[in-house]
Amino acid sequence: MSNLKNFLFTSESVSEGHPDKVSDRISDMVVDTYLSGDPYSRVACETLTTTNKVVLAGEVRGPKISKDDLINKVRGCIKDIGYDQDGFTWKEATKIESYLHSQSTDIAMGVDSSGNKDEGAGDQGIMFGYACNETDVLMPAPIHYSHKILRLMAEDRKSGKLKNIEPDSKSQVTFEYADGKPLKVKSVVISSQHSPDVNQNDVRELLRPYMINSIPKQFLEGFNEDEFYVNPTGNFVIGGPDGDTGLTGRKIIVDTYGGAAPHGGGAFSGKDPTKVDRSAAYAARYIAKNVVASRITDKCLIQLAYAIGVSKPLSIYVNLFDNDFEKNKFVEKKIKENFDLSPRGIREMLSLNKPIYEKTAAYGHFGREPEKDGAFSWENIDKSNIFLK
Repeated sequence: MSNLKNFLFTSESVSEGHPDKVSDRISDMVVDTYLSGDPYSRVACETLTTTNKVVLAGEVRGPKISKDDLINKVRGCIKDIGYDQDGFTWKEATKIESYLHSQSTDIAMGVDSSGNKDEGAGDQGIMFGYACNETDVLMPAPIHYSHKILRLMAEDRKSGKLKNIEPDSKSQVTFEYADGKPLKVKSVVISSQHSPDVNQNDVRELLRPYMINSIPKQFLEGFNEDEFYVNPTGNFVIGGPDGDTGLTGRKIIVDTYGGAAPHGGGAFSGKDPTKVDRSAAYAARYIAKNVVASRITDKCLIQLAYAIGVSKPLSIYVNLFDNDFEKNKFVEKKIKENFDLSPRGIREMLSLNKPIYEKTAAYGHFGREPEKDGAFSWENIDKSNIFLK
């Protein structure tokens, strides 16, 4: 974010039924399937979804998993999301093709550890982690509440409580900031696929409670109902992969901080944890969140940089946004002393060699509750004491 103190800032989220998120979910299911068979599997899986077709492509190294088994699991993902429509269904009408093949030996050679050579990064690149004290989960308010709206809608849609609303939805929340802090909600947009049995007024009334129940009351005081937009283009009956082609990795800003922090450009879904695009972004978030949880700063940005085949980060950048040079240097020093940011070090620190990724594919990889199976381990704040002066 800029150094302006008073401004409007907007973030968007998309639901698990958005075509790109369907693709992310399927790609992460493939990662989990291989990690379940061998925690050191290598996976780079891309998924394309369109009208009654799903195509998997990519590179794998790990246990032998039959094409039929993967295809059945793809159908399970589509069914769980809620698609059984003429143009996209979990049933046989949707054709599923897999073009997964063995990982390049050249890439494997650079990444694998051997002799006294530690495991190298799976690719070059830069990764960012960010945290701020705008919400209790230390995420920026606009993206946090955008996710929440859609998550609650999905829960009620799947339970049967919310009827006539289909899986493909988007949300967008604009906050007014005063003195650098979120003051109130300026506008909310929810676009959702719906059945032909309801009109736009019906849809508005069905979705209005999700805005109210997702955003704390103090942010909605004086909210102008004219700034609540539902399906602004009108009808939204044809949706999902039938309405728009989906691809893995196209919602990287939705997946992270809603534009409130820089992004290195690498997507997460479909990648095993040796890929620093994913694991180092998780590590950077983990560090940034623990820095903010220590209360020495209101927000923290971390950048890590890697080269393919090299284990240690080439650089670590810290910004605490308070122009306190000594504090920045202190935090940087503590990071170097207390965190092993090699690919192996990150995986061991956060226990990433587990089938925990399918559930990350929708509603953001950050700002989630750590789970007993190890999912969202990067959201723990167990290292905050490190940064106390």
